[in-house]
Amino acid sequence: MSKKAFDKIAAGLTEALEVVRGNAKPSKLYVPADIDVRAIRQKLKLSQDGFAAEFGFTINQIRDWEQGRTNPHGSSRAYLMVIQHNPKAVLDVLRRPTKSKKAA
Repeated sequence: MSKKAFDKIAAGLTEALEVVRGNAKPSKLYVPADIDVRAIRQKLKLSQDGFAAEFGFTINQIRDWEQGRTNPHGSSRAYLMVIQHNPKAVLDVLRRPTKSKKAA
């Protein structure tokens, strides 16, 4: 392991300890590498089709994620975390009519 890599790991561990001790707030977002899409969907009592339709995914994305062919990346993982923790808020926003700007 290079010194640079070691230093980054050490800095991350130091930061984590300070956060746990209450002396600091995390400076980086935590988005897990893996997320259980099936568990999120089942908790909401939705079919794959229903989950895809409600939250703006394609049915193929849901099937691929649940069957392990692919994994959600980046913003999709973050979005799934929000759905997992507060699906009502997500649905409230998604169902809210938007005001369109009329041409002058």
